Amino acid sequence: MRFDLITIFPEFFTGPLDHGIVRRARETGLIDVSIQDLRVFTKDRHRTVDDRPFGGGEGMVLKPAPLFEAVELLLGRTVGDAAQQPAPDPKTAIVLLSAAGTLFDQSTARRFAALDRILFLCGRYEGVDERVAQHLATEEISIGDFILSGGDLPAILILDAVTRLLPGALGNEASAQNESFSETPITDAAAVGARRAVPAEQPAPPPDPSPHQASLITSHQSPITTHPILDFPHYTRPADFRGWTVPEVLIGGNHAEVAKWRRAAALEKTRRNRPDLLS
Repeated sequence: MRFDLITIFPEFFTGPLDHGIVRRARETGLIDVSIQDLRVFTKDRHRTVDDRPFGGGEGMVLKPAPLFEAVELLLGRTVGDAAQQPAPDPKTAIVLLSAAGTLFDQSTARRFAALDRILFLCGRYEGVDERVAQHLATEEISIGDFILSGGDLPAILILDAVTRLLPGALGNEASAQNESFSETPITDAAAVGARRAVPAEQPAPPPDPSPHQASLITSHQSPITTHPILDFPHYTRPADFRGWTVPEVLIGGNHAEVAKWRRAAALEKTRRNRPDLLS
């Protein structure tokens, strides 16, 4: 299986890849890990990968162009544009690590372990241009309800969780089957209560809030409860990238309309990726 790590800090991965099961899997050829410096795909002398967000706000946002070009180089094919977007390879995942993604768990690790290849897009700064999540990544994944400095550490966490599920990674194949969060029944009755994972009941998506409710929420507060919701999508330059344009409201200069759009977009992304936050 191949893993590609696309990052602005390639040296970050020197230590985590050189120990334990991941190291042995690399040495035996069970996995192949490639690290790609995102700055190689910049066009200016400062090797700039980020820019200010449309609509104003704090921080910087990773631009779409370097990430698209890095993925296309690694895949050896185009990922398309607004006019034509080829169907993704079902055996390859392009994973954007993001606090606004769906939660990673053991079932996701098992699904990933059945693939041939995973490309990790390691975000930084305030976030990544939303066109990357919508048109490049096949999945947007979060490792938990907390904020990290970037996607590099989550990428290693997922790589480790997936690697240990590959046949031959562990000395005893039963080790991966009879541990916490495994779907395989444990025959030792004394261990059942301690190690069997009990699936959590999935809440039904909440009803749509009324327009009045939606207009009252902030980008970090649910209209139904006081629970937080996901951050709103971010966009940066260029305004038109491969035919995918930035929402007009973000470049219109009306700050009240920008705030309203961001509230609605944050709520919609929460419904899509984390409906549990609205339950």
